[in-house]
Amino acid sequence: MSAPQLRIGTRGSRLALAQADLVCRALAAVHPELAAPGALEVVVIRTTGDRVTDRPLAELGGKGLFCKEIEAALLERRIDVAVHSIKDLPTWLQGGLVLGAVLEREDPRDVLLTRTPATIAELPRGAVVGTASVRRKAQLLAHRPDLRVVNFRGNVDTRLRKLAAGEVDATLLALAGLRRLGIEDAGSVLSPEEMLPAVGQGALGIECRADDAGSLSLLAAIDHPASSACVRAERALLAALDGSCHTPIAGHAAIAAGLLHLRALIARPDGSECLRAERVGVADAGEALGQEVGLALRARAGPGFFD
Repeated sequence: MSAPQLRIGTRGSRLALAQADLVCRALAAVHPELAAPGALEVVVIRTTGDRVTDRPLAELGGKGLFCKEIEAALLERRIDVAVHSIKDLPTWLQGGLVLGAVLEREDPRDVLLTRTPATIAELPRGAVVGTASVRRKAQLLAHRPDLRVVNFRGNVDTRLRKLAAGEVDATLLALAGLRRLGIEDAGSVLSPEEMLPAVGQGALGIECRADDAGSLSLLAAIDHPASSACVRAERALLAALDGSCHTPIAGHAAIAAGLLHLRALIARPDGSECLRAERVGVADAGEALGQEVGLALRARAGPGFFD
């Protein structure tokens, strides 16, 4: 068998492999040479975030722990491209790496999963909700300060199993991930007003080396321009806020009639204060809009907000 034309790095969870398969199928659909057997190779890389599951992500150093080893493999040329849930990417990519493509975005909303169907308002007083996300925790407590939110790590299957076993009364997951695993009607879908999504949630990004013209050319054909514009606006917001992994930050952009509508939120970890901002601008200037919204929120929050 001839050597693969493209080596695709990914985490090894069932969801990560399903997402890598989406990228493989997208590439094979537009590049006939990549549809041949063995042309694409999926390389599983175990990350620090996958290995250490008993401590909060913020305590370990943030979401970049799901990318560090994969980015190292890219820079060392052990793989050609890498598939990421964009919400897991750090604010700044490592030097020499770029986002080569963003696939068409799935529904970015969050889902509340409970053993007995319920909305946030219907959860029993003092209910225990499991999540590792400071964003979800802050917004939950802003709605329901009586809830007890506990650290809850693991892949989708692990968290569903823990929920079924009664370790918590409820948890939250991204609707996009559930759909990619074929899990439908699993809980209560939350509106952005109830739970503004994470930056990049629902979007898959393919990272590659900035100097790899061949891979960049292949990826350009599967980039979804509207999704890419929204993601870049949201990530510009994140960069302008320069929040740490301890800072609850949410942001979501959508395009309609050529205009990009960006909504953003920063909050105190206990949900006692949530600041929101939104702007509308031309889609082509999404990154500038993201930076504008981020800087406006920083100014409103003041220097002590992120401490």
